[in-house]
Amino acid sequence: MAVYKIFPSKDTTLYSLFPNMNTGLDPIMEATQTSFTTNEPSPQSSRFLVTFDSTEIEDVLENKMGVSASAQLQDTSSYEVNLQCFISTATGVDINPTGTLLEAYYVSTNWSMGTGQYLDDPISTDGASWYWVNYSGSTAWTTAGFPTGVTASFTGSNTDRDTNPYAGGGTWYTGSANSLWDADAYPISASQTFSYSTDKDLNATVTNIIGAWYTGAISNDVFNGFIVKQNPEFVFDRNYQPELKYFSVDTNTIYPPALQFSWRDFTWSTSSTIAVLDTLPALVSLNENPGTFHSQSVNIFRVNAAPKYPPRVWTTSSWYTTNYYLPEASYYAIKDLSTNEYVVEFDTQFTQLSADTTGSYFTLYMNGLQPERYYQVLIQSTIGGNTMVYDGGYYFKVING
Repeated sequence: MAVYKIFPSKDTTLYSLFPNMNTGLDPIMEATQTSFTTNEPSPQSSRFLVTFDSTEIEDVLENKMGVSASAQLQDTSSYEVNLQCFISTATGVDINPTGTLLEAYYVSTNWSMGTGQYLDDPISTDGASWYWVNYSGSTAWTTAGFPTGVTASFTGSNTDRDTNPYAGGGTWYTGSANSLWDADAYPISASQTFSYSTDKDLNATVTNIIGAWYTGAISNDVFNGFIVKQNPEFVFDRNYQPELKYFSVDTNTIYPPALQFSWRDFTWSTSSTIAVLDTLPALVSLNENPGTFHSQSVNIFRVNAAPKYPPRVWTTSSWYTTNYYLPEASYYAIKDLSTNEYVVEFDTQFTQLSADTTGSYFTLYMNGLQPERYYQVLIQSTIGGNTMVYDGGYYFKVING
C-alpha cells in the first residue's frame, strides 16, 4: 500500500479567552475567531496543537517508504504527507471569495497534553494552554527573542501578559537556515482555504515540515507536532466570526486526526504469457482476501481480470481460468462500508496497481485503518478508452489483535 496513516499521540486547544485553561482530553479541537457583544468586548481566538509519535514517523519513512538520504525527502514529487482533521462543527465560514484560511506550522518546542476539558469547573491547568507550554506556572510560551526561524503572533507589540492578554498562544517555525530546506524553495508551512460551499475537513500538505524535521533542519529531538490557526485572527468585526471545530484523538467517533503518508510504489514487471485486458465487458475479482485481518497485518491483494465474453476458439480447458493484467491506468480505493466514505481515494500517483509475473496487485497495511470496522475495495480501470469502477463484493474487516 502506498498510503499509510498514523494517529496522534496528543492534542489540545489553546484559548486566548481562557489563557490558563488546558483541554488535553477534550473530544474537540478548535481554530476559531470570536467577537463578543457583552462582558468581553475584545475579539478572541483559539488554535490547536496536534502531534504524532516520532518513532512511528521514522518507521514509515525508513521501513515502509525506504528513505535513506535527505535528497530523497527533497524529491517531493515521489511522496506526500498530509495532516488530516475531520470537521465536527463549522459556523460563520467566510462567504467572500477569499474564504477562511487555516495555516499549519511546526511547533518549536515540546509541550504537555494535560487532562483538561473545555470549561471544566474548576478549569484544568495541568497541560499546555495559551500562556503555558506544560502547565500553569511552568515555562511560558516565548513572546520575544525567538531563535532563528521561529516566531509567534498576537495583537500588538507589547509582550507583557499583565497588560497584553493576547501574548502567547504557541511558537512555531516559519523557515530554516539549513540549505536543504530553504524556506523559499521548501516552505515549512501548510495552508488550506475554506469557503461556504467547500468540504470543511482539513487536508493540509505538510510534506516539507516532515522533511525538515527528519533531516534536522528544524528542531527534531522529538516531533513537536503542528499548530493550526486561522489567518487573520483577532478581527474587530462582529460580522466575521468563523469557527472550525475538529474531532480530536479523544473522540468517540471514527474520525480522529491522522497523518497520512502517500508514496509511489508502482512497479510493472509483466510476463509475456499474460495479456493485458483491452476489451469490455470484463470480469474483475479480488484474490487473497480471507475477509478478516488483524490490525498488524500486511496483505497483498491480487486482482484477477478476464473478458466477460471470451472469443470463440477451440480449446480443451476453461477460458475463465486464464488471468489478464488490468491496464497500467488502474487504481484502487478503500471505503468504510458503514459510512460509505473514502478512507483511501483513487490517486493516479499513489494508488496505482502494480503487476508482476502472476498478475495485477496492490499492498495494504491494515494498521493504517481503524480496527473493528468493515471496508470495501474498489478498482478503477481504463479499458478500451472507457473508465470503469468495479466494486463486486470486495469486503474485509480489520480486527484488534
